[in-house]
Amino acid sequence: MSVPTAELAPPVPSAGALNRRITAPGTLRTWRLNLMRIGYLVMALGLAVFKGPLFVQGTAASLPVYEGAVAALLAGMGVLALLGLRYPVQMLPILVFECLWKSIWLAAIAFPHLIAGDMSPEMTTMMSSILVGVVVLAVTPWDYVWKRYVLAAGDPWR
Repeated sequence: MSVPTAELAPPVPSAGALNRRITAPGTLRTWRLNLMRIGYLVMALGLAVFKGPLFVQGTAASLPVYEGAVAALLAGMGVLALLGLRYPVQMLPILVFECLWKSIWLAAIAFPHLIAGDMSPEMTTMMSSILVGVVVLAVTPWDYVWKRYVLAAGDPWR
């Protein structure tokens, strides 16, 4: 006995069901995802412009050990930021990490020198490039971060 194909088709969700799915707790609206993508794009382009040439031209091998490690770390973040363009929620920890390290650097390194009035030209340049991170700070959905990473129950220990 055959079943008509019309009976096998999945039901079409109502407009109300679609709206509930889009705005369900724990999800982000499309405009928030697109704002996050702007942050990922700023990160990826900035790192490609400033760190990419070190690897493309082959000069990364001549850097001092710690500067080379920082360059490699930032290049890796740039690659992950590119993934954030496609998977903005899954790569959210990259935006958070970007905000955290820049905030720590500003608070622990730059501001004490700024207050003391002994900012070197190199530190001033670094500070201006780090302050571009305000874009990332602004597009990160902090309410979601708080609910997802602070308030939510963690994974069980085994």
